[in-house]
Amino acid sequence: MTKPLAGKTTLVTGASSGIGLAIAKIFYDAGSALIMAARDGEKLHAAAELIADPDGPRITAVPTDLTDDGQLAALFEVGAAQLMDILVNNAGASIRARTENVTPAQWRGVMDLNVTAAFLAAQAAFRIFIAQDRPGRILNIGSVSARVPRHNSVAYTTSKFALDGMSRAMALDGRGKRIAVSILHPGNTESGIWAGQEEAVAKEGLMPAEAVARCALLMCTMPEEINLLDATMLPLSMPFLGRG
Repeated sequence: MTKPLAGKTTLVTGASSGIGLAIAKIFYDAGSALIMAARDGEKLHAAAELIADPDGPRITAVPTDLTDDGQLAALFEVGAAQLMDILVNNAGASIRARTENVTPAQWRGVMDLNVTAAFLAAQAAFRIFIAQDRPGRILNIGSVSARVPRHNSVAYTTSKFALDGMSRAMALDGRGKRIAVSILHPGNTESGIWAGQEEAVAKEGLMPAEAVARCALLMCTMPEEINLLDATMLPLSMPFLGRG
């Protein structure tokens, strides 16, 4: 079996469940060593054990609150020590609230993780790749909400529009340093957030997280001189333009 990421090391944030766990698994199966990060240490270590193969590459689980500057810095010290090649910026948060009801604490909580922590993680990866003087990749996990928002999603939508803009600006900054920065915008994907929303699921459909992971793998296994800048994927049955 071909291992397109053999010899590589990938750092995945939000890696204990959902899309992050699916990406960690498919990248590991593709030959990459892993640095897995998530806030819940017990859940993270269980996820790492689920993926690990005694004969496979190394997996390092690093419990990390990405909104804590010290913990984020410690995570990327591990990344530098293990000569990371790829960062998958997947960790994120969402709230459902009308514009007039969003509290300052809720707004800052979404922005701190979805935008500021994503930027600081990507910045740390930039510095590692430049110091190593070899190509690197950063894949940010966005959302179709960066294209067409839902009702009651002002904080989340704003954060994903910001992440899209950040990805494009960083792609320019990385071009001369052989750093490819891209963003993947998934639509409805299987996760715990859909509990109790059976009517919406039946109407719009859900993708398995493994489908999103397959697209992520494609984007991160392009030849070094190619950047698949962005991709949008969604269930065929999901409303997109004009969705409610």
